[in-house]
Amino acid sequence: MRLPVPRVPGPVRGTVLAMLLALLPAMAIAGPSSYTGTAPVNSQSDEERTGALQTALANVVIEQTGDSGVIARPELAKAIEKAERYVLQYSYRRNSAGDAPMTLVAQFDAGAVDQMLQKFGLGALAAVPVAPETPTEATVWIGGIRDADDYARVIGYLGHNNFVKALQPTQATSDGILVHLSLSTDVAHFLGAVAMERTLAEGTSHVDGADAALVLGH
Repeated sequence: MRLPVPRVPGPVRGTVLAMLLALLPAMAIAGPSSYTGTAPVNSQSDEERTGALQTALANVVIEQTGDSGVIARPELAKAIEKAERYVLQYSYRRNSAGDAPMTLVAQFDAGAVDQMLQKFGLGALAAVPVAPETPTEATVWIGGIRDADDYARVIGYLGHNNFVKALQPTQATSDGILVHLSLSTDVAHFLGAVAMERTLAEGTSHVDGADAALVLGH
């Protein structure tokens, strides 16, 4: 049975929407989470930087898997060779001691690295089946939102979800929001990943205009 989105009085609804929408700029600035990798270098040349980024990413892979021998796997080694596609930014710092005069410090997109490791059954998403790349537009109702902190928690979670490419809250009531999502997979695989992470749980009722209903855990 599909239930209509609950209606609240205009003044209250306007207050809730203003409170929630005011948080959007802050959430947009937060950006994706990252993993930091380092590598010793003798110069800032392009040629040396390419190898250093690969070393830095290899160090991240070892840290995330807890296995220093895993980078010897041929398929993973090939992925590490393409380290530049995972880089968000990098910088150099001077060393006061050691064999190399400088260290390259690279920030890698954590979501992209996690997805890369997932394909090989490694990392934080090792137990999650690899979802097919099926770009999907979906609208999800998320209930159980009691205040601005809950709203920020939901938007932050969706913003860091590996399958969410973009999101836009479209409606709010006193206890929930309707969110339009641009996904890199189908709705079923997105919901499966959400269920495993347990920040959001499947709701008991659907609402008008929503492809799925979820509820924030407390």
